[in-house]
Amino acid sequence: MLYHAYELTHAAVTPWRAAAGAVKASLSNPFNPWAYTDMGRSIVAAADVFELTTRRYGKPEFGLNETVVDEEPVPVTERVVWEDTFCGLLHFEKQWPEAAITQPKVLIVAPMSGHYATLLRGTAEAMLESHDVYITDWEDAREVPVFKGPFDLDDYIDYVVAMIRHLGPDTHVMAVCQPGPAVLAATALMAKAKDKATPASMIIMGSPIDARQSPTVPNQLAEERGLSWFNANMVSSVPLPHAGAFRRVYPGFLQLSSFIAMNRDKHMEAHRNFFNHLVEGDGEPAEKHRAFYDEYLAVMDLTEEFYLQTVDRIFQRHLLAEGAFEHRGELVDPGAITDTGLMTIEGELDDISGIGQTQAAHDLCANIPADMQEDYVQEGVGHYGVFNGRRWKSEICPRVTQFIANVEARRSA
Repeated sequence: MLYHAYELTHAAVTPWRAAAGAVKASLSNPFNPWAYTDMGRSIVAAADVFELTTRRYGKPEFGLNETVVDEEPVPVTERVVWEDTFCGLLHFEKQWPEAAITQPKVLIVAPMSGHYATLLRGTAEAMLESHDVYITDWEDAREVPVFKGPFDLDDYIDYVVAMIRHLGPDTHVMAVCQPGPAVLAATALMAKAKDKATPASMIIMGSPIDARQSPTVPNQLAEERGLSWFNANMVSSVPLPHAGAFRRVYPGFLQLSSFIAMNRDKHMEAHRNFFNHLVEGDGEPAEKHRAFYDEYLAVMDLTEEFYLQTVDRIFQRHLLAEGAFEHRGELVDPGAITDTGLMTIEGELDDISGIGQTQAAHDLCANIPADMQEDYVQEGVGHYGVFNGRRWKSEICPRVTQFIANVEARRSA
């Protein structure tokens, strides 16, 4: 019923959104004298804000068509190189001569936590200059037919292993936020099996490896509520006419509502500023606001089984941190990892994954040599700033690049 209520609300607002669009078009017309009045500009701005906050956002495009290597522009083509039901592996392929220098392979594992992989556009863009970049492009569960079967946390780990094997040896894996435990588990399983494709390094960023450390509001909510509460209140059936109709999911709009509620005043202030910029005709900050929320408000659904298992195994029972995490009946032993570099990155102001949650990976991976480990805490950034924005590009990404170079040098010595 929850999903149906959401759809009905969206449908009910549609005529009002159409009316707002008509008013905006009319009052923006240069032949309308009201377009040049304070009242006219205020009405147009209000209609713009209303339309932005009530429309449905589709999956954004990466739009990474070019990068710069050694101060030279290089065209980039986006290509799917591996795919399965719930994920495609995208390669940002540089169009340069075959004789060009080979760059380290980096697999960015995007979170399956409500937003599309395009939320990491800035992450991929910065890494592209010095690396051969691939990224996981998870499917929206509401668009996957029920007959395609379920998708749970074990399946997620299997997908990560399959993609790493597809890319082959010497792949560096970057886990951004939620996939940290899955990437660590996948690497441990591959190391234990002496798989030749075991990652050269793991870069784990803002991730709940041990959610008991510096618990945040989301962590506390997971602890306070039983799994049955999450099942009853956070899971719903996809309605028609979506391709995934009748699939049980954790709706993306619920995740988005939770994030907005955590920073309600910040979002309200941002929209007030957006309104004022529109009234004043200040186009640049208004467009930056629009671009950010076009991405932020585009959400996808998660399968019921993946969502509930993640809450249970990662946020409630802390199985990985306790040394009791299993994958299809096999105990995951991070101690089996001995020849994979490990870098952890946290944000000083992260209100999703608190300080120490990602650092916990170092204690679990006790058999990785000290000179192949690095821990970094970025001052002045929250969760989003760990992998996007000015600090990511100017301070964090160069450290990641240097870490990967150090691992490459050590492995080739």
